[in-house]
Amino acid sequence: MKMTRKEFLTTAAIAAIGATSNACAGLSATRPGRPNFVIVLCDDLGYGDLSCYGNPIIDTPRLDRLASEGLRLTDCYAAAPVCSPSRAGMLTGRNPYRCNIPDWIPPGSPIHLQRNEITVAGLLRDAGYRSCHSGKWHCSGTMDGSQPTPGDHGFGHWFSTQNNAHPSHRNPDNFVRNGVPAGPLEGYSSTLIVDEAIRFLDTTRGDPFLLFVWFHSPHEPIATAPEFQDRCAREPDAAKRIYYGNVTQMDFEVGRLMDALDARGLRENTFVMFTSDNGPETLNRYKGAELSHGSPGPLRGMKLHLHEGGIRVPGILRWPGHIGAKGTSGEPLNGADVLPTLCAMAGVDVPDDRPIDGADFSPLLRGQAVRRGRPLYWRYDRALSAAKIAMRQGDWKILADGSLGAVELYNLREDLGENRNLADAEPKRVAQMTDALRSIHQEITRESEALGGVPS
Repeated sequence: MKMTRKEFLTTAAIAAIGATSNACAGLSATRPGRPNFVIVLCDDLGYGDLSCYGNPIIDTPRLDRLASEGLRLTDCYAAAPVCSPSRAGMLTGRNPYRCNIPDWIPPGSPIHLQRNEITVAGLLRDAGYRSCHSGKWHCSGTMDGSQPTPGDHGFGHWFSTQNNAHPSHRNPDNFVRNGVPAGPLEGYSSTLIVDEAIRFLDTTRGDPFLLFVWFHSPHEPIATAPEFQDRCAREPDAAKRIYYGNVTQMDFEVGRLMDALDARGLRENTFVMFTSDNGPETLNRYKGAELSHGSPGPLRGMKLHLHEGGIRVPGILRWPGHIGAKGTSGEPLNGADVLPTLCAMAGVDVPDDRPIDGADFSPLLRGQAVRRGRPLYWRYDRALSAAKIAMRQGDWKILADGSLGAVELYNLREDLGENRNLADAEPKRVAQMTDALRSIHQEITRESEALGGVPS
């Protein structure tokens, strides 16, 4: 039997969230004034899918407004060109190959984020933050407790799906709340996810909080409410209207979440980050389903590629009164930077017993340069091109096959579309960058092999 929206918003459901809040929340009294964090992650949203990134058809007024209130990132990257590794990188601050999560995790797979991985949610929970994950998890093959759940990785409350919303975004039946299946639900997944997030806000009682809102949108199979399809009426293709409207529906829900922060007086002390887990979909994976019509904008490649279209994604930061320069920033940031950045802003130590690949980008909020101890590095062995590894240093990006034999070199500031391979024209730079790429590639490979090797 399906639960109605009214039944879903019961006092019992709200009480359940409060009952599962972090036991150590009382510690927050010792650290007054720490910021709250809201991390909004989309699924397969392309670099060119928002109007503030140049899309001429898709209507995204609330994200446009968010960008105008903060900082729009022109060089924001996911930790990987595919979902599960990207999410693992964001949670741990580490390249996903260090976590032995090299690819997306199918339902029932034994691959999962290991219990000994330290996550940003666990670190902030232990420092007195209340924490919530609402939406797509995709860091395990199951949600039945046989593998670590969001609760085992630091989230005091969670309302999550293993992978995609099933059977689609409309009336999903596969959400699990704190280990208990939620059953069939009525509504669209983006709405249900934000409903849960807003209820969580009402349980924080003034304590600092970490809220991860991880949408399924616009990952296929897609379902979109008619009123949002209607807002893309100038698009003649009905299938594209469903996709475009799905992005608009997600935009509406982001706005509703921002309004909820405002209504609770949380706007000024809440850092918000909006981004995507990788570029737009490449393949027709779901027969009979509405397909992805996402756009990488001016970038080369899409999801499953290490050219920019697979890893460069929208990125928006907002923290009223704390971001010194509004507008746009070309500072390269990465999803793995979330852990060290949030820890720095909360006054929490970053683990020193393991390599952390991300960098603290909080200096950017003050108009300062980000100091990166490790170069931006990506690996994806199943990439849909010859390039399986990549690295960026400054304006320069190098890509190589798995043996570092075939190399491509691009100046991204001058050639955003990666159309002019400068490897032959820049032999010294190729040699220097190849040495650096080989060093970090070998280090991460050794760590992966020490853990038993990359799962097949």
